[in-house]
Amino acid sequence: MNAKRLATILLLNILGIALFLSWYLPVNHGFWFSVDKSIFFWFNDRMVDHHGFALLVAITNYRGFDVVSLIAMGLLYLWYWRRETPQGRRRMLAIGITMLLTAVVLNQLGHLIPVKHASPTLFFEHAHRVGELTGIPTKDASSDSFPGDHGMMLIIFTCFMLRYFSKSAFAVGVLIVLVFALPRVMAGAHWFTDIAVGSLSVVLVGLSWWLLTPASDALVNWFYRSLPGKYKPAA
Repeated sequence: MNAKRLATILLLNILGIALFLSWYLPVNHGFWFSVDKSIFFWFNDRMVDHHGFALLVAITNYRGFDVVSLIAMGLLYLWYWRRETPQGRRRMLAIGITMLLTAVVLNQLGHLIPVKHASPTLFFEHAHRVGELTGIPTKDASSDSFPGDHGMMLIIFTCFMLRYFSKSAFAVGVLIVLVFALPRVMAGAHWFTDIAVGSLSVVLVGLSWWLLTPASDALVNWFYRSLPGKYKPAA
């Protein structure tokens, strides 16, 4: 690992730690609480005033809707898959497995952070619950919402797109994060900072050491060699 890459890793770690501490250290989370509260009530009030909007929020937070985000990520992956040779597809499969394992491990490590707080729908006494407004069983509350699991998984996918594919894939990944992480915030199942601080800070610190060092490549190469089927050494 060269000095430039190490400097990038350290910078990302500093950014991640600074981001987390800017939320964690101030009393009542400082200015972040005002941001969180404003965002939450902007959506919460509109769900009461506009039933169609409440239905949209309920549908996009229905458990089964998570499949749509998986389909969106799968279609982006498929776009690159169709343009690969058999050996390239074998490598893409190895990258995919590595990405899934990374997401599981990093998510578990994220929950070791000594923070536990309820979602805004449980924190604010008179908050409206979209499930009650619409009658649709949906995820609109969490007793421990920090860091945001769903948002973290989406961000990890996006970072893998940048590391192993292209800047265009990264741009599409960012769009996927925005589209599919936002409904949790709209419903009040997560604070804005559960994702913008919690998920992002964990990814900045943890994933930088994984993707910008030979570590992830080593695991990808191991899966590439170990998967069933015809193995062809890289040229």
